[in-house]
Amino acid sequence: MTQDYSDRFHRAQWRFIIYSMIAYAFFYITRKNLSMAQPEMLAQGVITKEALGTILTVHGVLYGVSRFVNGFWADKLNGRIFMTIGLALSALMNFLFGCTSLTILFAAFWIINGWTQGMGFPPCAKMLTHWIHPKELATKMSIWNTSHSFGSAAALGLCSLLFAMGYGWRWCFYVPAALAGLAAVFCFFCVKDGPAEDGLPELDLSDVRGSTESNETRKVTDADRRRLVFSNRVIWLCALANFFVYVVRFGFLDWGPTFLKEYKGIPVSKGGLMIIAFELAAVVGTIFAGWFTDKVFKGRGVRTCVFCMFLTGLCALGFWYLPAGAAIWKATLLLMGTGFFIYGPQALIGIVAAQQATNDAAAMANGFMGIMGYAATTVSGLGIALISKHFGWNAALLSIGGFALVGMVFFLFAWNANATGYKAEQ
Repeated sequence: MTQDYSDRFHRAQWRFIIYSMIAYAFFYITRKNLSMAQPEMLAQGVITKEALGTILTVHGVLYGVSRFVNGFWADKLNGRIFMTIGLALSALMNFLFGCTSLTILFAAFWIINGWTQGMGFPPCAKMLTHWIHPKELATKMSIWNTSHSFGSAAALGLCSLLFAMGYGWRWCFYVPAALAGLAAVFCFFCVKDGPAEDGLPELDLSDVRGSTESNETRKVTDADRRRLVFSNRVIWLCALANFFVYVVRFGFLDWGPTFLKEYKGIPVSKGGLMIIAFELAAVVGTIFAGWFTDKVFKGRGVRTCVFCMFLTGLCALGFWYLPAGAAIWKATLLLMGTGFFIYGPQALIGIVAAQQATNDAAAMANGFMGIMGYAATTVSGLGIALISKHFGWNAALLSIGGFALVGMVFFLFAWNANATGYKAEQ
């Protein structure tokens, strides 16, 4: 590889990472905006807590199914176009959600949004494995994964600003819809499906495949993809662990502003800022987890996940133990600790799936992770709503901490797994 080509590829690679991060963040802006709007919707009697919890659950489950189904197609189709269509449709669903006042239409638009949201991550997972070599995937894909946190923080900050300016909850959907529409145009023209679409040769993976066969001449069948995903013990263990990762993550993200208001009496505007702090800590935690995985565990992400889940559980239980009259800064620090540690596994599970399934089936593997992760909304959505209603927020937080420790156990079972599913050892 010449120095000129190496420099060109390096610049194109980082251009792809940054552009796709920006585009993917808007999937979160058109999904996590509901977390900020829901306290006002509940206070105005626009929707009931049970109905909202049911919508969150169905939305999440369908999103998981969508990630799985779209993972199959994303491995075969152009990721840039696939992603653009999903983002444009999510923008439309957000606009329609803001226009209605009927529970049945809230449910219809948000559930459809769950499907279109599932068109975002699978093509990104595929494209990342075509742009980044397995030896540095954990570090660079962890950096890319901060788009989740930036998107969530942007949604919370944008909605907080709209409320501070006197706008109602509907604008939490109108403004993100307009911005996401522009982001879809940006995605179509700026994100590249792979090096070839940017005028560069594909990555040389002969050192990890144990074969000199080129990427262009390799033939991968659907049966090959299914074998890479469903016959891999590590992928199954991580998929089961992902259920518990997402219970914790969405327990705080979906209900954070609401439980801070009801449990601590903290206004929605300040509660939103606390959840933004949670997300900013997650950015640092995500990058650190990827760097730590590559440098200390040589790409074995499940090992980092074991420690992250244990410390997540301690932070969540610490928040549960915190006295009702404790200072806000103490609650904020515990929330930040939870965000720092839970986003390590959230990012690394996708990386482990991509590494284990190789770039032949990275999208399908991440789709499978998604269907297990978003099945967790049966607990983080309606489950948390019912627990908090009948037993209080103390019981809900105690449950979330316990789930983090259960997730740790599944990661422990995969402790000795190889770093990747490629034929050659790294």
